[in-house]
Amino acid sequence: MSESPASILLIDDHPLLRQGIKQLIDMEDDMQVVGEASNAADGIRLAQELEPDLILMDLNMPEMNGIEALKKLREESVSSRIIMFTVSDHEDDVVAALRAGADGYLLKDMEPEDMIEQLHQAAVGKLVISDRLTTLLAQALRSQKPQQSSRPDFDSLTPREKDILRLIAEGLSNKMIGRKLDISDGTVKVHVKHLLKKLSLRSRVEVAVWAVEEGLHKG
Repeated sequence: MSESPASILLIDDHPLLRQGIKQLIDMEDDMQVVGEASNAADGIRLAQELEPDLILMDLNMPEMNGIEALKKLREESVSSRIIMFTVSDHEDDVVAALRAGADGYLLKDMEPEDMIEQLHQAAVGKLVISDRLTTLLAQALRSQKPQQSSRPDFDSLTPREKDILRLIAEGLSNKMIGRKLDISDGTVKVHVKHLLKKLSLRSRVEVAVWAVEEGLHKG
């Protein structure tokens, strides 16, 4: 059964870069660029209009930056997977983007074939982060952990929350988790909210990094 290609919206203020990415994606049978925007405001409008599977968005844009645009898209309940695509490997930018609800963070200096591979992963609902940022992110979380004994407590979770945590650690989206556990996206969302609260973590990415560090994803 052939599925329709994953639809992608590009939001970046560099026309040449957009053209280069579009040419790369056009060579893939299972992905297609359905829209382009050179600024965040147009990008948000197109995202609501087209409801693409994936949005690839620059971080540094004039007038409204990628983080602000990301927050707005999440406020508008745009359900597309949103990947930040940027030159910035600053820890603060990475953490801010992921906390604001990004589903991935890729660097513009990556090899074209690596980027296509990451977009394939993102299209099937996986969290994507450029390799060299994973260590940086783990260090950032470690340095932000409170010193007192309020470490995330895995045992405080219900069996269902533990299942969901392991699937988050594998990089699966709510939709994919729902499919795997045969429950609705909404139910997954509620469980994720509860487990974040119990573990005193602020985003699913923190959950994923923490679970991998603790070796819980293998359980």
